[in-house]
Amino acid sequence: MKTTGVLSFLLAGTLLAGCTTPVDTAVAPAPPPPASAPASPGVVSAADPRAVAAGVEMLKKGGSATDAAIATMLALNVVEPQNSGIGGGLFWVRHDGADGSLATLDGREKAPAAADGEWFYGPDGQPLPYRSAAIGGRSAGVPGALAAMAKAHERWGKLPWAELFQPAILLAREGFKVSPRLHNGLDLYGRHVTGWAKDTYFPGGEPVATGSMMTVPAMADTLERLASEGTEPFYQGDMVDKMVTALNTAEVNPSMMTRADITSYTVPDREPVCGMYRAYKVCSMGPPSSGGITVLMILEQLERFDMAALGRGNPVSWHLLAESERLAYADRNLYIGDPDFVDVPTAGMLDEGYLASRSALIKPDSTMVDFGPGTPPGAPARQEVPFKNDPGTSDLAVVDGYGNVVQTTTTINGYFGSGIAVDGLMLNNELPDFDMVPDKDGYLVANRVEGGKRPRSSLAPTIVYNPDGSVRLAIGAAGGATIICQVAKAIIGVVDWGLSAQDAIAMGLIYAPGSKTATIEEGTELVAMVPALQALGEDVKVGPLGLKANAVEQVDGRWIGAADPRSEGVAMDTLGNVSVIDRRENNLNGAHE
Repeated sequence: MKTTGVLSFLLAGTLLAGCTTPVDTAVAPAPPPPASAPASPGVVSAADPRAVAAGVEMLKKGGSATDAAIATMLALNVVEPQNSGIGGGLFWVRHDGADGSLATLDGREKAPAAADGEWFYGPDGQPLPYRSAAIGGRSAGVPGALAAMAKAHERWGKLPWAELFQPAILLAREGFKVSPRLHNGLDLYGRHVTGWAKDTYFPGGEPVATGSMMTVPAMADTLERLASEGTEPFYQGDMVDKMVTALNTAEVNPSMMTRADITSYTVPDREPVCGMYRAYKVCSMGPPSSGGITVLMILEQLERFDMAALGRGNPVSWHLLAESERLAYADRNLYIGDPDFVDVPTAGMLDEGYLASRSALIKPDSTMVDFGPGTPPGAPARQEVPFKNDPGTSDLAVVDGYGNVVQTTTTINGYFGSGIAVDGLMLNNELPDFDMVPDKDGYLVANRVEGGKRPRSSLAPTIVYNPDGSVRLAIGAAGGATIICQVAKAIIGVVDWGLSAQDAIAMGLIYAPGSKTATIEEGTELVAMVPALQALGEDVKVGPLGLKANAVEQVDGRWIGAADPRSEGVAMDTLGNVSVIDRRENNLNGAHE
């Protein structure tokens, strides 16, 4: 296969941060945008520069933001297999640059029909510890990412489906350099992988070395097949039987997946959730994701406080954010589940009067003692569900020359998912996102395991609109339940503190997910505020959080990308300009994501 343009760059290894070397312009340029489109080039931001380059190549060939997002995700499947891939799921949020409409697709994984409330119980009749439940056959749901990509491409793609696979195929077939995050992810979290994956990622029993060239021929074969045959092999053909067999014969926690579980998978359109923060409209993914609702609750509970006047350097600002997080997560944990199975009081949770009553509980000079869930209008009778965090996931943001914006978060959940691989693809371990115990105090919990149900998620792909209706910011994050706080914090940074998306992402985080103890991200400017926060009554600890966010923003009619300095990600436009990112070397190893 001939290597050209951006693909040459893909094979060259990891991009050096801060360079602005244009990409080879031999690739055919995109057609000129209409007069109504932004005057700047398209931009892709994602967690790995080789995946970013794959998306940029699609934009340069005249592809849409949808085409670029799909190509980026497929390349991430190769170079970042620990966090995302076809064996997992995604949520997709798209803004139409022509008419301003917003669409959201639900590519979340589903439980097998045989799953019930005791799906994660052991032979002794007791719930398994989370770490035990998070590996093996029963941890995997029916993957939805590929079906969601296909549905998005059918609606909004411009390039041929097979074209979107070519950068990923080239990476898998001809090789790529192993990044520090891939090596350390394998070393720290990947030793549960089995079969093909163990032989590939642990040659000689040790994880592939950082900087070594790696090929993944089994993955290349599968990607070539899906490129030429579409989704049929994966959802209707022989790959279905391979997945069913692998999951049901797993040495650890064998599943009861059936062929019908996979062949019946569909990608529903969901209603986006939207709310106002200051003069800005904020829209995100609705249930079964909890991310959008919870981000909106955090923001709107803070609206009565003058965060701009307080400023980012004031410990009171971060105390207020922690208090709002506690209240929002308490409601999130109690009420949100798959809307096809439980009544989620979305309107009530975002009701202006209800949020005002919750906000009134927040005091700038003290910390709450009781931060349990409230009772929003229309709330069903439920009991609180346990909070759990997961380390994986990848996010990307794309805008094309026509002003179409795609923000999508994709995941296989924990590092390397279930540990089970089929035809070069890692299968997810999303089902432990359900609650292990189906009832509490005599009540069924909203996020209990049920056959065919989608587990609650924290993914929060979000688009923020200016008062005139134009897109100001598209942002999402990875890092389990920290995703919600990352997105809320960044929006506050942009809206209240006038920061660029890059600087807002790079800020440290205070993380208080429905608990009294708040974690301050180590190695950030917030550590110096610990004594002042303690004086406000905060129970604070300092620790790693494993954050990873990506964004694109529109400033004065120009699109600019942003990528997390904690990650290996970059943002690049179709002119080859790459975001200058001040790397935090101590966080590059991915040890806490």
